[in-house]
Amino acid sequence: MCEVLASTSAPDRTTTFLYALGWTQHTVGAQNIRTMAMIQLLLGNMGMAGGGVNALRGHSNIQGLTDLGLLSTSLPGYLTLPSEKQVDLQSYLEANTPKATLADQVNYWSNYPKFFVSLMKSFYGDAAQKENNWGYDWLPKWDQTYDVIKYFNMMDEGKVTGYFCQGFNPVASFPDKNKVVSCLSKLKYMVVIDPLVTETSTFWQNHGESNDVDPASIQTEVFRLPSTCFAEEDGSIANSGRWLQWHWKGQDAPGEARNDGEILAGIYHHLRELYQSEGGKGVEPLMKMSWNYKQPHEPQSDEVAKENNGYALEDLYDANGVLIAKKGQLLSSFAHLRDDGTTASSCWIYTGSWTEQGNQMANRDNSDPSGLGNTLGWAWAWPLNRRVLYNRASADINGKPWDPKRMLIQWNGSKWTGNDIPDFGNAAPGTPTGPFIMQPEGMGRLFAINKMAEGPFPEHYEPIETPLGTNPLHPNVVSNPVVRLYEQDALRMGKKEQFPYVGTTYRLTEHFHTWTKHALLNAIAQPEQFVEISETLAAAKGINNGDRVTVSSKRGFIRAVAVVTRRLKPLNVNGQQVETVGIPIHWGFEGVARKGYIANTLTPNVGDANSQTPEYKAFLVNIEKA
Repeated sequence: MCEVLASTSAPDRTTTFLYALGWTQHTVGAQNIRTMAMIQLLLGNMGMAGGGVNALRGHSNIQGLTDLGLLSTSLPGYLTLPSEKQVDLQSYLEANTPKATLADQVNYWSNYPKFFVSLMKSFYGDAAQKENNWGYDWLPKWDQTYDVIKYFNMMDEGKVTGYFCQGFNPVASFPDKNKVVSCLSKLKYMVVIDPLVTETSTFWQNHGESNDVDPASIQTEVFRLPSTCFAEEDGSIANSGRWLQWHWKGQDAPGEARNDGEILAGIYHHLRELYQSEGGKGVEPLMKMSWNYKQPHEPQSDEVAKENNGYALEDLYDANGVLIAKKGQLLSSFAHLRDDGTTASSCWIYTGSWTEQGNQMANRDNSDPSGLGNTLGWAWAWPLNRRVLYNRASADINGKPWDPKRMLIQWNGSKWTGNDIPDFGNAAPGTPTGPFIMQPEGMGRLFAINKMAEGPFPEHYEPIETPLGTNPLHPNVVSNPVVRLYEQDALRMGKKEQFPYVGTTYRLTEHFHTWTKHALLNAIAQPEQFVEISETLAAAKGINNGDRVTVSSKRGFIRAVAVVTRRLKPLNVNGQQVETVGIPIHWGFEGVARKGYIANTLTPNVGDANSQTPEYKAFLVNIEKA
């Protein structure tokens, strides 16, 4: 494999890394991805057609979720939510606006103030003015990272008493299911917004061994607000290629279901009414919020999409005095955003997705004149419909494509042109301007000084629960030393003496997470929970194909049918044989499929040191005939 990869370090060859949860769901997941990026930089495969490092997301529209800032310390467009240390707008902008470290570089994040001020104008409209720092004081300021591991730990300690759960099923999707149920049982209330009945919404019900709780002892009040699924509403879905593809409503939602926008609008208006009638502290962020929709209680998808794109709030002129947008018009490029309050955009990277020419996300021209699969007329990709990021790297120092047969962009003597939207300015070949325009130095980074929790260079660490008991490369530091492991979770970690096999969770073709067990056809295709083991492990444990087995970890157990398969084989690691138990994740105690156990009953409550993505792919279990 290494020889094949090395062979792609040539002008007419390239390779791509396609990664998904198999690489991210580790305590070193972010370092796995970083290592891939370093390899691609060394091979010269960044910015090339068919190159790069590309995520295969675990959910439809997870790309859109991250684009729109639905992470604990993010704002839309990959801007950063202020911390409590950034006491004013000036300190916040100084912390997030990089200064060029080399001359003549694009350093595009130097435009951060334009993106941020335009966001605040979108959030707060006329209430955001230069005199009040564009409403900076109204944004929440974080004191620590409130990821889901931290949040549920706070529930466990009684520091969180209410929970809004929108489009998430933590009882099934979060590690250490028994702890999750215990945490939810300590809440005063929980609001679940979901189109389906989830295990989270019914966590308080007893389902025998799979959810053995006492409903009478659980005082959590659960409010279920049924929402719509994607086929019951208009909107866009963003894929891993950053394409925003518009889709249209297929049918009305059943019963009392409402779309998420309508539900959130209702909560918003009720909160405003309560504050207006009863008063309260810290109400300005809510009361000053801009809410300019034709139907205030039911914002439409096109209105929100245009808000993401952005508007001119005054007539806009370029540096030469040429009018580029009239007041009230939709913007066509984030290059038009300003930091003086004359533009508004709630997601700067989406600027250009809905212009005065219409909804670019609805484009459906699949022609591909280049033959590279670069269909610029199909949908719209951020940024500015560019399909390959850093595509200046696909051409040599003279502006000629490394591979003429797979030309993305080239210098034609006066400008950059080609089969993609150039990810570069107007700098001619031969200038010092580097291709990696989002970096202040214009270059790719093999050595990242302050970006990764573990340090600037990747290192191998074993999982927190390792079957080896040591690290073959450095036995004094076995697992990632900078992971955040809470004391109560550390007590729930197993050892190889009691749990000698590696458990790993994964998905099946016939199912999608814990959703499709509600769909009869999917339930028929894969009706019953099973686990997979190798022929050698089956022989050692006296397990036959079709036997009922119990799989256990330090955190709990599940029961399932055993599938003995040649697809799993023992591994020889550091001179010892390591067996794997494969655990599909799709079953639970809701849906039309046969009732099963939550696979995450087994998984450990510890995450990657950078992203806090839980370590679902490697943990310790035992297996016995049931």
